[in-house]
Amino acid sequence: MSKTFKIWISIAVVYVAFFVWYTDLGGKLEPEEIEVFMDRLQQNSEADDTVYTEEEIKVREAFRSNLLKFMEADTGRQFIMVNILDMNENPGNVQGAEPGETADQLMGRYMEHMYPELLKRASHPVFMGNAVNMVMDVVGIEGAERWDRAALMRYKSRRTILEIATNPKMRGKHIFKIAALEKTIAYPVETVLYLSDLRLLLALVLIILGLILQNRVKQ
Repeated sequence: MSKTFKIWISIAVVYVAFFVWYTDLGGKLEPEEIEVFMDRLQQNSEADDTVYTEEEIKVREAFRSNLLKFMEADTGRQFIMVNILDMNENPGNVQGAEPGETADQLMGRYMEHMYPELLKRASHPVFMGNAVNMVMDVVGIEGAERWDRAALMRYKSRRTILEIATNPKMRGKHIFKIAALEKTIAYPVETVLYLSDLRLLLALVLIILGLILQNRVKQ
């Protein structure tokens, strides 16, 4: 076996291993999986001792209905969650946090639990940024003239986000996020053009590395 062949075999093994980890090969959510996730949501809800108003109960029921549609329409593909955030300037005291913590500190508490769950499922931020001006164009939305930051979060699949959302370990952590925000919009999109996909970037890096090593071997 030549040295050049060994180089490209090694590179192929590295790429295939990453691709398998980074890509959900399980396909679309099966009806049985959807039922399991809905049951977990119900169990988490029953374990929540928070007292909700009638309006809040309606909002939670609407969320469950929307989530069910999201699962039933699964394509098995990765998606990006678009998050637009307006931070709460005066979040007040939150149970489980130190008195007087800022919105950023509260969001940090939420994300310190969120990041490990994301990363071990090949999900991660792809963009974060702070607003530098008020909205330049807004149509048909009241109170949407001001936002503080935006973030794009890559999820390996819909299965992945549901594994995180229904994980009992995350129960009670969402309160930090809610307290940190004045308002927010979050919606999922499936990519049509995504040049920062790590599978593409890694392929380019490995090809360049392979060519460099191959050239050195031939010299």
